Amino acid sequence: MSFTRRSEAHQANRWPQFTFLHTLAIGTAAAAAVLPTPAGLVESVYSTGIYAVMQPWVTGATNHVTVSLLDVLIAVVGVGWLYATIRDLRLRLRWVTTAVRFAVRTAVLASWLYLAFLAAWGLNYRRVPLADKLRYDAGAVSSDGVRALAVTSIDRVNALYESAHRGDANTMTAMDGRLADAFADVQRDLGARRLARPGVPKRSVLDLYFRRAAVDGMTDPYFLETLVVRDLLPFEQPFVVAHEWSHLAGYADESEANFLGWLTCIRAGDEPAYSGWLFLYGEIVAALGATARRSLPELAPGPRADRRAIADRFRRNVNPRLSAAGWLVYDRYLKANRIEAGAASYAEVVRLVLGTRFGAEWKPILKGGQGR
Repeated sequence: MSFTRRSEAHQANRWPQFTFLHTLAIGTAAAAAVLPTPAGLVESVYSTGIYAVMQPWVTGATNHVTVSLLDVLIAVVGVGWLYATIRDLRLRLRWVTTAVRFAVRTAVLASWLYLAFLAAWGLNYRRVPLADKLRYDAGAVSSDGVRALAVTSIDRVNALYESAHRGDANTMTAMDGRLADAFADVQRDLGARRLARPGVPKRSVLDLYFRRAAVDGMTDPYFLETLVVRDLLPFEQPFVVAHEWSHLAGYADESEANFLGWLTCIRAGDEPAYSGWLFLYGEIVAALGATARRSLPELAPGPRADRRAIADRFRRNVNPRLSAAGWLVYDRYLKANRIEAGAASYAEVVRLVLGTRFGAEWKPILKGGQGR
């Protein structure tokens, strides 16, 4: 071994030293994870303040980049972390030293990534719940209400099927303008003073994992991009995109993003409206018992065929074990970010729709007001 290599090994075998930045990162991340944060303060300072100002600029910039910057971040961080680990192994350090260096490096990296996540988007998990801003009546959430909403969704899906399937098979580009306009209207109805900028739907190198794990889309929490899987059916695309845009608007809770996505779709023309109502029908049916489902009016043959096509897409792509593991991890992630319902929060959209008071054309009424 050369003198230089011996010197490097001697220095490396010394116990890893915590620098001020190491301590600051780990300590700040731990405090941010466990300390209570007043929802009203997060709402006024961050969600409708700092984040609302920042998001249009960040998404506006990343919309001009054709690749997913999240993919770039994963590659850079992964390669850097792997290089440092291999370097330690090549120096043939004592195993205790190697393990401690690995643990310190990983903890510091995870801490910085977590702090960046909170600053860029993640604090939205801690804002005032949407139900607290709406004229919301929990008493309206009942079995009769669920059945009535199911009947409405069946009626809308059946009525919209023909017009929603007249266009070209790839209608997302044509619908972007209408979807974006409806998205802006919904934000205004919910009291937004600054409007979120929609994200251009992108593909990711994570696409294969998404499809195997039954994930249709994702909002990049660092660069505020909209990511969707490549094999979404045309009548699925509008709702998935609108759902992810709702995350960009600062609605981190999945039920709230589903609520905004549905409202956006049903105002954006027949194709998106069909997508939104078909999604809501699926959520309602999942919430009903077998007996209640049998008492509902039937879907027309066309919508039934579309639901079979969605089921077939999942059967072709989804790995049940990977999907179960992925959703378990996501459930814990949501609970760690103070979403008590975890992954079950997706289905909470039915309760939100049932309990919300609406004006004309499904415009939600805010507390203390009559809507826009």
